[in-house]
Amino acid sequence: MTAIEIARQLAALGQAEGAIKAYGLAIHQAQDPAEQLEAALYILQNGGDYKVSYSTFVDLHRQGQFQEDCLSIMTQAFYEPNVKLLKTRYENNCKLLAKYPYLFRKDFLDFEFLPLRFYPYDDNRFVPFHVGEGRFGEYIDFKLPRVTRNFFKDLEQPILAENVFSQYELEYLNDNVRKSEYIGRENHIYLHYPDWPAFCAYLQCLNMRPLLESEKLVFLIGDEIGQYPIDFKARFGIDYSQNPVKPVGLGEINKIIWHTQLSTHNGGDFFNEIFDAHPNLLPLPSIMMDNVEESVKNWKEALNSAKGSKEAKQEFLRQKGANTWVIQELCSIQDPSDKDIFAAIYLSNKTITKFLDPTARIAPAVFFQPHFPNIVYDLNVDRKDRTALHSEVYDKTVSSPIFRGFKYIKTFTPMRRFTTSHGATVKFMYNSALEGAEKRKKGEEKGKAVAVVPDAVTQRVLNRSFMIDWQDRLYTDSVLVRFEDGKLNPRATFTALAAFLDLPYTESMTYCSLNGEIDPESLAGNDLGFSTAALYRTYDEYTNDAERTYIEYFLRDAYEYYGYGFQYYDGQPVTLERAKEWTDGFSTIDHYIRETWRYIYENASVSIGEKRLEGQAAQQVQDQLLEQQLQAFRQNRERNSEILMRGLRFVNRHGQPLRMMPRLELDPALLEQPLYH
Repeated sequence: MTAIEIARQLAALGQAEGAIKAYGLAIHQAQDPAEQLEAALYILQNGGDYKVSYSTFVDLHRQGQFQEDCLSIMTQAFYEPNVKLLKTRYENNCKLLAKYPYLFRKDFLDFEFLPLRFYPYDDNRFVPFHVGEGRFGEYIDFKLPRVTRNFFKDLEQPILAENVFSQYELEYLNDNVRKSEYIGRENHIYLHYPDWPAFCAYLQCLNMRPLLESEKLVFLIGDEIGQYPIDFKARFGIDYSQNPVKPVGLGEINKIIWHTQLSTHNGGDFFNEIFDAHPNLLPLPSIMMDNVEESVKNWKEALNSAKGSKEAKQEFLRQKGANTWVIQELCSIQDPSDKDIFAAIYLSNKTITKFLDPTARIAPAVFFQPHFPNIVYDLNVDRKDRTALHSEVYDKTVSSPIFRGFKYIKTFTPMRRFTTSHGATVKFMYNSALEGAEKRKKGEEKGKAVAVVPDAVTQRVLNRSFMIDWQDRLYTDSVLVRFEDGKLNPRATFTALAAFLDLPYTESMTYCSLNGEIDPESLAGNDLGFSTAALYRTYDEYTNDAERTYIEYFLRDAYEYYGYGFQYYDGQPVTLERAKEWTDGFSTIDHYIRETWRYIYENASVSIGEKRLEGQAAQQVQDQLLEQQLQAFRQNRERNSEILMRGLRFVNRHGQPLRMMPRLELDPALLEQPLYH
């Protein structure tokens, strides 16, 4: 029996719940549009997921199937129950705009004659119906937290943008473009809408009230574009040049650019050096997240104490920096958030602010790369081989009140070829362990954890942080950038990245610097500037071919998606036995594990009963314990290989599929060298 036949039988028996499930399956299996219509209608009428029915009706209408029926159902079920709200919102917006000084056209259409009807899908999403053409448009989320274009590409003239219908983007412009009065020159936001009826139609879904209070927006309809930019002194008698430039205030810092640490040694310092000294950023080199949180905590405690007396406040002002207006503003906030304090730390730091353009048309964005010692992911696999990724580091980041306090978040993630990044990581871990051992010999670092090399190969293949939940606020507006592209094709890469981050591509992005110093050495031995040496370094001393082949095979989907060619894996089918041959050959990582973990076991006390072993007897037990540790790593590798060989489906905590983070696309016309493969 087919799904539709089962559904009909269950429906006839009055078993609505089972029928709904069967009809849901039938929608995907049925080739007959009539059966799809039947299924969608039953689900809608019997309390199933209305979204399934909604999407089916729209799809059938677009296909030219049962258009009259589908439109009638959609109108009765989704439009008419919401039309009063749409009409009220439209009329309220018209009233506000009728009084607004910088909308020069006032002949608003009657609601009944609007060219678009908006059918609500959920609280934020709609599907427009083009009345004159008799067709449904694409789904629109007016509040989707994503900036889709480079509004701030050129800041020589006031911002000009066409057909901005996103509530989020309109608020973004309003919140991030500084007032004309603050920068001593005309700085309105010019919004051009060629089609007046279409502009009116979208007023059904937008909320204009928060956008009009500051009177930053200038609406230009059709041919009014010829008025751009308006001479406000000549036309309105407003001379902004009479206003002194006002320092950026805490309330203007609304945007954060999160430079993520995808994993270790992906070239993060290189990207920091590109964005250093940008005139529209508050940049800071990578900083440990724990240190950031500690600084915010200390500031909060000092601030709470300072509010108790005038003397304490003066002492707080004296201690916290020369930019006293920032501290004074912070002190004036009754209950400052962690985000407020975080922004104050940045704005009061002369090193961070010294390259800012004080007359810039836009408020600066915080450029933030929270750093972590290591990024470790766990895979939680259910019986259906659906796998949820878990990382304490990420959970800590996403729950941070610092991030949660920013309304506008742009995220970019550097990626480096996995095998190269792995080799660099092992080198760094081993050198850190050696450094720690030398300090311990000198009696330093007492009580600190001993640095060791973990099973870095396993950590590498389990780290799939390039797969994201697109509904996750921190990743809704994100892009992945290949380290290799930045080195080989810097102009193409960083013009594209600036466009994505909605920044102007400035001269400061054409070289590497740290606090303005050209081509710094981020770590001893690191390559400088745009040197490409790091692209071809194989780190043969720190990883072998078996380890690299294993990494390439189990990350082969990422290799394909992000354009990396295999250098070690031959592309042939792999059995569990072959995977074991690889793990049996992990001699290099095992060497570094054994060497760095040895200190832990050599300094472990060994007892039998109450008797403590000494000398050779103790050493034998310690050596056995070390080998048991290594054996545990080997067994864990085999278990992971077996699990990974199943072909896992990666999902979020709600079971929805994860997606590869979009890769930054470069303009072929700007390529200086062939793309890296």
